[in-house]
Amino acid sequence: MTRLACIALQVALAVAALAAVPRPAAADPCTYAIVVSAATRSAPEWAAVVEALAKKHRDRGVDVIEWKESVDEAVAPLAASMPRHACFVAKPEEAGREFVAAVHRLTRRLDDDPYADVLWGILTGFDAANALAIAKTSEPLVVKRVTSGTELAMDRVVEGEWTCELEKNRMVRKRAGGDAEEVRGPDDTTAALAARLNDGLTDLFVTSGHATERDWQIGFAYKNGQFRSGGGRLWGVDTAGTRIPIESDNPKVWLPVGNCLAGHIDGPDALALAFMNAAGVRQMIGYTVPTWFGYAGWGCLDTFLEQPGRYTLAEAFHANQHALVHRLATHAAPRDDRGLTFDRDVVAFYGDPAWEARLATGKLQYRQTLMERDGTFTLEVEPLDGPRSFAPVNTNGSQRGGRPIVQFLPRRLTDVEIMSGEERHPVVTDTFVLVPLPPADSTDTLTVTFRGRDIAN
Repeated sequence: MTRLACIALQVALAVAALAAVPRPAAADPCTYAIVVSAATRSAPEWAAVVEALAKKHRDRGVDVIEWKESVDEAVAPLAASMPRHACFVAKPEEAGREFVAAVHRLTRRLDDDPYADVLWGILTGFDAANALAIAKTSEPLVVKRVTSGTELAMDRVVEGEWTCELEKNRMVRKRAGGDAEEVRGPDDTTAALAARLNDGLTDLFVTSGHATERDWQIGFAYKNGQFRSGGGRLWGVDTAGTRIPIESDNPKVWLPVGNCLAGHIDGPDALALAFMNAAGVRQMIGYTVPTWFGYAGWGCLDTFLEQPGRYTLAEAFHANQHALVHRLATHAAPRDDRGLTFDRDVVAFYGDPAWEARLATGKLQYRQTLMERDGTFTLEVEPLDGPRSFAPVNTNGSQRGGRPIVQFLPRRLTDVEIMSGEERHPVVTDTFVLVPLPPADSTDTLTVTFRGRDIAN
């Protein structure tokens, strides 16, 4: 965006702020940063990935930041520009466990609060061609069709089905316009899951249970098949040993919320790379280590799937990370403290963080609205489901429910002053406002009012 356009937009926002009634807060003319190693950018096929991202986001004002010895070299230039999004382009051999942890840590070091200061993602692929396809994906994804290997809150989705990793033959299906119904699933669900990917019937794929960097073991408490990976390819193997190739090109997102190691890229045979290359995955999260606590993984269902339409997947991932850091900062119990610290830097977010994958608008427990008038912001949270408005939606998995209310701000603020609602213990940073979740049986509308100065000014 040009400087003249930025000034014009700011003038328009100032005029709109004089309206007699509150208005939705306006969009932020922030930049988009691409962070890439000099070695990766020097390879023509990977330079093309950077160029494709820069072209796609040119209206945001793109900065390209190169590092030579360590990705930590990006801290100073990111802190200077403070973009809304930061995309870390990396060859797969760069995008290992240590790199994921380094990105987590450096994005929390851009100012003096303990939270990540940008919406970030790591864009990689099985090879440069795969990464380029991900980078060029621009059409927003509205998630309507969901397939899962673990229990989900199906009242939040348009259509889909889940099979249970704990109980053989347990399956729940929902057709568009209908209610979820329990049906008897097959003894071995490998072929059914593969078919929903191959037939283009999945926008969101959710998995749990045992996994390694090379396979997902579909059954947890009973014998079932597997998904396996190698050389950028993905296939199922059922309990009879039948191999079922998985080849799907419709853009989708993958949430291996409870899988160990599914996000660890340790070589060309990595499961994550196969899902990107062979199954059309454009964004995903994933643990880079064996998981035991679960907050950083399972919580993405609380934020993304159970609040349909509220967040993009990138926002949902970061809202859950902000919740984790806030819980640590407010002195969790000793065991929780250990678990939260364990989870904090080990779940990767892969993909372009500014690409929008968002659940179709659906049932919400509460309505949250951010309004602005004369430089004063009001966050209003209205219960929609009586005494269950703030109760957990679904408790399958680990560390479910209790996530605070997170509202991203339309532009960066500084010198924030909370004017009302302090009794709610809100946290207002330069990029978001967080309010601890009210008691589960609360039916009161929650309001927090604050003002701040635009950092750009």
